[in-house]
Amino acid sequence: MEQFLSKHADAVIGALSGFDRLVFRGTLRMLAHRTGMNAYLWRVGVLLRDFASHAEALTRQLRGASEELAKRTTRPIRYQASGATNKEKIAREIARVDGIEQGLICILTAVEPCLSYEIVRDPNAKRLQLVPRHRKCLFLYHYQIHPVLGFMHARIQTWFPFSIQSATRGLWQGCIPSWCIMA
Repeated sequence: MEQFLSKHADAVIGALSGFDRLVFRGTLRMLAHRTGMNAYLWRVGVLLRDFASHAEALTRQLRGASEELAKRTTRPIRYQASGATNKEKIAREIARVDGIEQGLICILTAVEPCLSYEIVRDPNAKRLQLVPRHRKCLFLYHYQIHPVLGFMHARIQTWFPFSIQSATRGLWQGCIPSWCIMA
């Protein structure tokens, strides 16, 4: 790593490293707070009373894309009855048994706690309101082996605000992964 950094110092704007993995989290910032979510719904012409059907349609689209990917690559989709299940262990076993060395291993799904939205009736104002709530929703775990980053997964929330988390860990036990961001 030190050799690479000294050789390409003028092109490197930063370096990331982690003890055993790197985790990136993201969300569409506009959808992560009530004001932005209301603005989004107004922009796409969705009334609060129609929020659930709009969200369900987007959830179906997201799940359909994941199912199509699994079908196209002939990889399994497996529902996990508990969010506490060690999904990484399951994915590694599938990769071992199926001899997967690169590409999609599997898609695991589980219902887990999330921060999302709910439509509630405000009795004082006598109108509907969009309220952030802790609830449960389905998450999709796309496990794959990337040719550079190694064993990794993306955890995708299937309900607004559709947050995503990606984590990568080296293929070799004890490996301390380091990546550089090139300008």
